[in-house]
Amino acid sequence: MRIVVCVKQVGVLGDEAAFAAAGTSVDPDYLDLALNEWDSYAIEEALRLREEAGGEITAITCGDEEAEPVLRRALAMGVDRAVRVEAVVDADALGPARALAEAVRAERPDLVLCGAQSSDASHGATPSALAGLLDLPAAAVVRRIELQPGGATAIVHRELEGGAVDVVELDLPAVVSVQTGINEPRYVTLRAIRQADEQDVEVMAADPASSTAVRGMHLPERGGSATMLEGGSADIAQRIAELVRERTA
Repeated sequence: MRIVVCVKQVGVLGDEAAFAAAGTSVDPDYLDLALNEWDSYAIEEALRLREEAGGEITAITCGDEEAEPVLRRALAMGVDRAVRVEAVVDADALGPARALAEAVRAERPDLVLCGAQSSDASHGATPSALAGLLDLPAAAVVRRIELQPGGATAIVHRELEGGAVDVVELDLPAVVSVQTGINEPRYVTLRAIRQADEQDVEVMAADPASSTAVRGMHLPERGGSATMLEGGSADIAQRIAELVRERTA
């Protein structure tokens, strides 16, 4: 089985932040770069499926050379190959999907795994956009994947609102975005990290043709002081209703 895992490097905010001079992004000095949390679960699920069915795993990301550490992390976890698409993409869903599509298509995968969302953009739409560009079936927010005999289909368990689970039989190849909790990502040893640093990362070019542009960023306005409510549940409910009426009058 040939599996592609799409991964992303995200900026993690600390306790303080400031905007860059243009006012359209966060100053990089205030960001720590790391592998997107959801993508670590996608990598682990790919490794689990390879152990079950055999095959090869390729990790793909888009960005400049500064994005390669996430591929090194994937290699250290155990993927076989790494590909970086030389493209700077915006925070919308279509830009990354367009940048990734050609590289993913070239791999002719049986399964494409992605994290359910990224911690920076959080829209969770890139996997679905990628599936549309590749003309493949898709399943989102998956908590369990069961390959069926013959490898032509898989049973996936999708997480829905309110704790409900949707069980779907999915034709392969397909794009699946996985939720945290589908597995427990494995510990990466220092030896594996050193070996990953010596492996080659393949590079290919792409034109993401982003459909959006950030016009500006600003901090939200600070609201007033909080109102602490005391008493029994009936008293608190009545007071909440009064406050809502006062502020929507």
